[in-house]
Amino acid sequence: MPHKIIFATQHYQYLKDRIISAGGAGWQDGELEIRDFPDGEHYHRIRTDVSHKDVVLIGGTIDDKETLELYDLASGCIQLGALSLTIIIPFFGYSTMERAVKYGEIVKAKTRAVLFSSLPDTSRGNRIVMIDLHVDGITWYFESGIRPVHLYAKDFVKEAALELAAGKPFVLASTDAGRAKWVESLANDLHVPAAFVFKRRLSGEETAITAISADVKDKTVIIYDDMIRTGGSLIHAAAAYKDAGAAAIDVITTHGIFAGNGFEKIKQSGIIRKVVCTDTHPNALEINDDMLEVKSVAPLLLQYFEEPYR
Repeated sequence: MPHKIIFATQHYQYLKDRIISAGGAGWQDGELEIRDFPDGEHYHRIRTDVSHKDVVLIGGTIDDKETLELYDLASGCIQLGALSLTIIIPFFGYSTMERAVKYGEIVKAKTRAVLFSSLPDTSRGNRIVMIDLHVDGITWYFESGIRPVHLYAKDFVKEAALELAAGKPFVLASTDAGRAKWVESLANDLHVPAAFVFKRRLSGEETAITAISADVKDKTVIIYDDMIRTGGSLIHAAAAYKDAGAAAIDVITTHGIFAGNGFEKIKQSGIIRKVVCTDTHPNALEINDDMLEVKSVAPLLLQYFEEPYR
């Protein structure tokens, strides 16, 4: 693998360190100087020489400050003559705002994509690498010469499910019919039944579960969802599976956001036994609880870079 220099925004230093640790000598730790001024402005300096080098930059769009920091660092690497630029966005923020439902709504998944598409090209081109997007079509929002890459954490989900099941039969389930095809594909790979719940919308913020697609009585149910935010939909779905007779319920998610005390709500519900997520979002690393297991996506990202056609 060619030598690469890797940088990260402030929130994603941990993932940079894990990639360097697992990737070995092929990765150089990029050095940054970052300061905040009293008036709210921010200072960034790239201290490592990136001229004619392959550069990897890790950051999220988890909030507006993080998004602009990622964009500024990317711009700086290009201005300093980087040979190529790969931006890794482990969790693509605003991914649920991928279309307008009401007049005047701003499709922020697209505006974020357009923002990064505005970066000038390096001589070998720019890439954006994302993991388990909420909607695959987001990749089509990128413009100009930037190349979007959507990585699927399918192996992580399958391995986590087998570890949770510990050799016992289980049902792989989703929180709603919207994720049914993805969960069904995973279930087929694992040779287990798939289940999902049917919902009826009562109001703009309230839904009611009307049915479950499979028999879960006396079985372990492992729910997979691409992201957990506040945990409300997850808890409702888990309660429905429990009411249908499930013996135990575990959860796997790629993006553990756990906003608004989300994890505490899940724990206090008393319905879910274990939650497994990845480290695509820094919030997951702030939770210290035996009920939560966090696995790194560093191996998935390294696998992508190690493939010869990359």
